[in-house]
Amino acid sequence: MAQETMPGASLEGSRPTYRYKVVLLGSMSTGKSSLAYRYVRNDFREFLSTVGFSVFTHTLNLEAATVRLEIWDTAGQERYESVCYLYYRNAHAALLVYDISKKETLRRAKMWLEELEEKFRPDEIVIALVGNKTDLAAEREVTTEEGAEFARTKGLLFMETSAKFNHQVNDIFMAIVEELLRQEKEKPSAPSPHGRSTIDLKEDTPKRKCC
Repeated sequence: MAQETMPGASLEGSRPTYRYKVVLLGSMSTGKSSLAYRYVRNDFREFLSTVGFSVFTHTLNLEAATVRLEIWDTAGQERYESVCYLYYRNAHAALLVYDISKKETLRRAKMWLEELEEKFRPDEIVIALVGNKTDLAAEREVTTEEGAEFARTKGLLFMETSAKFNHQVNDIFMAIVEELLRQEKEKPSAPSPHGRSTIDLKEDTPKRKCC
């Protein structure tokens, strides 16, 4: 993680700038791209198919710091999973996204968690479990309680969202940012974005790339 000071400001009075890499992982059609697009562009695109991966950038000018996010949206297709470690390498945070109307997607999110647990130490990455598509509540197969309980047992942030209705999309990204900044404050001598916490939570143009 790179820490910078704002240009033209003195070192003592400067507001720090942090850069964080955030990856979105989950099955195909869980709405990962729509979540990123809604957050970055405040717009909704129902049919966004990612081939390989896309990178969105977003800057937050907060009172305590400037935060620059690189949001990596990975394809959910099986054929890309063998190389996805290249995408989440050096990540500071991960959103594990599932579709509340498809129970199988929660199982896949749990498998992504197992892979992250193999690649990162427990204090190296902030992870959130995200139940997307609350607009499909009538077709729900995964209860809120089931998602929240799994997140609690694994020490993950948790929230349900709807990219379509813009429900808690900003909230989940802000929860990630707040947790990363909280950890920065706990390590003043060696700022680091790494870490995980157990928290149960009720401008930029996307750059599309292909592998």
